[in-house]
Amino acid sequence: MSTSYVRLNVKDKIGYIEFYNPPHNGLPAFMLKSLANLITKAGSDPSIAVVVLKSGGNRTFCAGASLEELKVVSNAEEGTAFFQGFANVINALRCCPKITIGRVHGKAVGGGVGLAAATDYCVASCYSEIKLSELTIGIGPFVIEPAVTRKIGLSAMSQLSLEANKFFSAEWAQQKGLYTNIYSSVEDLDNQVKLLAEQLCSYNPEALTRLKETFWEGTSDWDKLLKKRAAISGRLVLSDFTNKQLKNY
Repeated sequence: MSTSYVRLNVKDKIGYIEFYNPPHNGLPAFMLKSLANLITKAGSDPSIAVVVLKSGGNRTFCAGASLEELKVVSNAEEGTAFFQGFANVINALRCCPKITIGRVHGKAVGGGVGLAAATDYCVASCYSEIKLSELTIGIGPFVIEPAVTRKIGLSAMSQLSLEANKFFSAEWAQQKGLYTNIYSSVEDLDNQVKLLAEQLCSYNPEALTRLKETFWEGTSDWDKLLKKRAAISGRLVLSDFTNKQLKNY
């Protein structure tokens, strides 16, 4: 595979939303927009009972923001608009009336950790290490912080974001609550995702929707909150520190 895509496939009432952008599934603005739109579309599709978020490729679930796109940001408005793309995906997952399952088959970095945290139930392979590397380039995980902290707690979020050069193991992520289960192979991971999704499809759709609402109680301000966070990152990406660091990538 060499062509980027974001697509929705529906099979047996399960909506599989898959994204791919070689080599490491970094996400540019147009793919973030497509992801948010497809999540919203799946949420309103009566033929879909459960949504699975996954990515293509063999190594990395998601490397976060497209660094190539960050390098050409020229003003705060452009920077804010880019980071708002991640905010829109997180809010689409939050507001989707269907239960969302995150299928993480490999490493998750930066915004990729945020996507995993914004799903309702996230499972991973043993290869799915995580890292929040934003501080190393002069910004911070501001947009994704509410979703990640909600899943793993403030102490773990502080460790993860401040030890910005370190990959944390899939086992660590499971212990902290990001992953509900981890599996020894991608084949086992896919089998379990399928079994879980099929089981959820057998339940009362209204009960699942009401349950999801309870999962996300207290987050009604996230539209405004994440917009403010995107503006922080949008300003910081213009700093001399960040410009210098991005030249090394």
